Amino acid sequence: MDLLKYALVLPLAIYGTAVAQEASTGVDLRATFTAQSVVSNELTESPRSGSPVVAGSRSILYPTIKFSDSWFITGAVQFTTRPYFYQSLSSTGYGAKGNVLSAALNYSRVSDRGSLLIRAGQLQSAFGSFLLRYDDGDNSLIDIPPGYGYYYAPVSFLGVAGAQVDASRGKFDGRVQFANSSPANPRSIFAHDQYGNWAGGGGYTIRQGVRIGVSGYRGPYLDRHYAYYYPGEANPSKLPAHGLGIDGNVTHGHTTVYLELQKFVMPYTLFPNFRDSVAYGEVRQVISPHWFVATRYGYSSNSVTGKTHSVEALAAYRPDRYQLLKFSYEEQHYIPGTDSTDYRLGIQFVTSIGRSFARK
Repeated sequence: MDLLKYALVLPLAIYGTAVAQEASTGVDLRATFTAQSVVSNELTESPRSGSPVVAGSRSILYPTIKFSDSWFITGAVQFTTRPYFYQSLSSTGYGAKGNVLSAALNYSRVSDRGSLLIRAGQLQSAFGSFLLRYDDGDNSLIDIPPGYGYYYAPVSFLGVAGAQVDASRGKFDGRVQFANSSPANPRSIFAHDQYGNWAGGGGYTIRQGVRIGVSGYRGPYLDRHYAYYYPGEANPSKLPAHGLGIDGNVTHGHTTVYLELQKFVMPYTLFPNFRDSVAYGEVRQVISPHWFVATRYGYSSNSVTGKTHSVEALAAYRPDRYQLLKFSYEEQHYIPGTDSTDYRLGIQFVTSIGRSFARK
């Protein structure tokens, strides 16, 4: 997979064909709008203790400003209602929130020998591979894999401030990122307790449609107002967390498979280190030009809450290239636990739009 394409999929879905390939300058705006309804026993249980049905929405805007063949600005701005993500179904309250997921100045060079992309600004983590499929139009399922999330997750979708270099040559690709905070606890550039973190990874394309990769991150992750930072704990700068991941994807005909295995260690001095191991496997099968089915098995085992198994199955209908209707059922089983199974029945309607204003 050409790394320039690999690196740009996340910030924009990225620039429209006219802007990216034909125009020297221009503005491109892409957007994904999602309406969702979920039925789950989590909504009726404490602390939410409400109706078993909830509706929500999410919008992601992807603006791009292209100054020349090499220089351009990209962004990703998200607006969501709460609860929307399955991880927040048991939380209390309702509301809406906006987040700037990414906003970066980019410089790119592409040649027959390879590609180079340099980015600086607000960036999503260079760790893992699922962030490239974060958009509802790209995610084959409705839920997200274990290990990913927003708050108190080993890999957050929220952006970090920093710089990143992506490069490819032949079948090899690589990326390295330096940021102001950890992907486990993204910090604003105006916040206290910012500590430099490294993240990166690389991959090898065995043949067209078959790629394997590795990624990792390391750096301090705590801040003094973090929910799990306790009085008497060591200075956050002295407690570097690290994550290590292996990923792979295979596409053959109408079948696509994704795999990820990850391990995280969050150090403490007052009690044993927090350790988390996660994995998932995902399969998507296209049935016809309008229909596909998908399933994902996820596994998580950490040193505090134990093990979690999840299975999600989905059928999706695509009336045209801009719209997608998903029907999904998921069960999540917890070990140990007395009331140890949650179910989620979800319906999601996704619409994508785009408009380009280009000049040669």
